[in-house]
Amino acid sequence: PSRAPPNMEDYWRFLALLVSALLVGFVSVIFALVWVFHYREGLSWDGGAGEFNWHPVLIVTGFVFVQGIAIIVYRLPWTWKCSKLLMKFIHAGLNTIAMILAIVSMVAVFDYHNARNIPNMYSLHSWIGLTALIFYSLQLFLGFAIFLLPFAPIRLRAALMPIHIYSGLLIFATVIASALMGITEKLIFSLQNPAYSTSPPEAIFVNCLGLLIVIFGALVLWMASRPHWRRPPEELPKAPQPNGGTSEGTEAESTMTDCSSAEKPDVGFNSEAARKRNLKLDEAGQRSTM
Repeated sequence: PSRAPPNMEDYWRFLALLVSALLVGFVSVIFALVWVFHYREGLSWDGGAGEFNWHPVLIVTGFVFVQGIAIIVYRLPWTWKCSKLLMKFIHAGLNTIAMILAIVSMVAVFDYHNARNIPNMYSLHSWIGLTALIFYSLQLFLGFAIFLLPFAPIRLRAALMPIHIYSGLLIFATVIASALMGITEKLIFSLQNPAYSTSPPEAIFVNCLGLLIVIFGALVLWMASRPHWRRPPEELPKAPQPNGGTSEGTEAESTMTDCSSAEKPDVGFNSEAARKRNLKLDEAGQRSTM
């Protein structure tokens, strides 16, 4: 059955959550920058402490904030009249940016450790963090190959879509857990006099950064898991036939339009007709929530 259109209250609830998530995510990035510039040695690329500081900044910016935006980009109601192909490119582009920033952050850590003769990959934080990056890269590659490029058969896309969605949310949650472990590990190692256990100002400030990351993750996961906030299935256009009849077009044909002529959605998440779109693609597993 078709999903009922979200009412005005649902729209404003989603908008409030979206604004809150963006605000909390942006403040988290600011907190990470304040931490490394005010309490640590700033940013550099010379094998010193400033090079290590790229790690928390880029993880919070890319692997947490940008990845979170990539997860919920399909949920934005004012994009529902835009081409699904366009939204796929935006989703893939944001994830690519997040992956690049995460890789640079990992290079900074290994370079710093090697310059200081510090062992690599000995902590649980490093194990989970590297595992998350490896699976994130695999998720991005398979997403490009199966869902973005027009070569994979419909049955394969339908079978892999639930796995793609679940693994994306799992990786995001894992990244947040790893970031929290990394924050705690860094504070324990760095704060000796005064000790971390005495709650100096840096410890309190960075603990607040950890709370902001948790709140941002919770908001993103909540928005991504609400079924009534999913992007509606694509409407399949009718293609003229030689006998004067029409036939349904393909997904590729239906995604060739852009947002230039799309009207702004009504305040109530668009009209009921937009909610009761053709369910053919939905049944084939083409509805994306990631």
